[in-house]
Amino acid sequence: MRNSVPDELNYVDWFRHSSPYINAHRGKTFVILIPGEAIECPHFSGIIHDLALLDSLGIRLVLVQGARPQIDRALSNHHLTSLMEDGYRVTPQDQLLNVIQASAAVRVQLEAQLSMGVSNTPMAGARLKVCSGNYVIARPLGVVDGIDYGHSGEVRRIDTEAIFRLLEDDNMVLLPHLGFSPTGEVFNLKGEEVAVQAAIQLKADKLIIFSEEEGILSDNGALYSELLAKDAEAILKQNSLSSTTHSALAACVQAVRQHVPRAHLISYNENGGLLRELFTREGAGTMVDEDSYEQLRSANIDDVGGMMALLTPLEEKGVLVRRSRELLENEVNRFIVIERDGAIVACAALYPFEQENAGELACLAVSPDYRGLNRGERLLKGIEQTAKTLRLSTIFLLTTRTAHWFIERGFSETTLASLPAKKQALYNYQRNSKIFAKAL
Repeated sequence: MRNSVPDELNYVDWFRHSSPYINAHRGKTFVILIPGEAIECPHFSGIIHDLALLDSLGIRLVLVQGARPQIDRALSNHHLTSLMEDGYRVTPQDQLLNVIQASAAVRVQLEAQLSMGVSNTPMAGARLKVCSGNYVIARPLGVVDGIDYGHSGEVRRIDTEAIFRLLEDDNMVLLPHLGFSPTGEVFNLKGEEVAVQAAIQLKADKLIIFSEEEGILSDNGALYSELLAKDAEAILKQNSLSSTTHSALAACVQAVRQHVPRAHLISYNENGGLLRELFTREGAGTMVDEDSYEQLRSANIDDVGGMMALLTPLEEKGVLVRRSRELLENEVNRFIVIERDGAIVACAALYPFEQENAGELACLAVSPDYRGLNRGERLLKGIEQTAKTLRLSTIFLLTTRTAHWFIERGFSETTLASLPAKKQALYNYQRNSKIFAKAL
């Protein structure tokens, strides 16, 4: 029994730290794309449980269902060949019934699992109400570059009024990848397009896409926990992603460019990835943000004057160690800054100790006029992302006045002996700084 106490305390600590996210997400609308591959993964029952939890926390859910592998099998079983062109499946008349049947089977499977309420499971007492219908109005793709796409189509509009009524009545809405025309035709649509258009037209707070990979990785394999839309577009132009990840990231960019505040890529192969992404600071996938007039970026020599104006008042109060202009100029490549309308409003630095596989977080400062709106958190995430890119396993810091802020963000107090030898030699005993570290 005693051995379980640390795990229980870790759970209590996690639950307490998740409460700000629970409050922030309550009443918000999330559009979530569940591709057919996710429905067949070993952790899909966990995804269903997590969706039920989101619903119980007051989050309004619109689920978009894909069925690519299921359609592939249905066509193969009838000895039919499926043709893909420019990311779209060509759907001739003689294959439409197979597509509809495969999609319907997936929809029924989803509705069945969302209807569970078995005792001693996370679904006990959930009583979810799931509604599906002809809420996606579509039109045919037609003939493009000589290719007749048949019954493959694109979204014309989303019946947002009907969906809002369902959400207001505490229903979960399920949108298939099939759309319907005013002439009574059925069209096979890309799941990503349905999800993006639903998020845009519903003015959703988030678009979430489940994908095979954990998110977007850098060239050396480090996960990007956050990307600005322009940086995501640059990655798309490199054309180094798998086709499914490329489509998912392109959908995220399109959504945030059309004023959806956040879009997320999460792996369906990671059990609990959805909860980690939504309710922990570290997250579990890649979040895409719209570019803003307030930019987080690497510092350059032209920023030194603004950085000095920001740091000097804190140095005079003894919160930060003094740095001369010459030192800042020599070490400016270690800094990241937040620039707002041409002014430096926040900065932080990372000094790597590569031999010890560690890095020092230094100089994290936000202008008193711009505190709030999580600018300190953005700097910390930026430093952590840089450290992961450098394949550092730990970051540490020395502080005299801000210990609690860092404790709340996952740092733990440690000893001088745990620091790299070079840093130990420079320790100022007169300042008597406390030392904190965080594993990445």
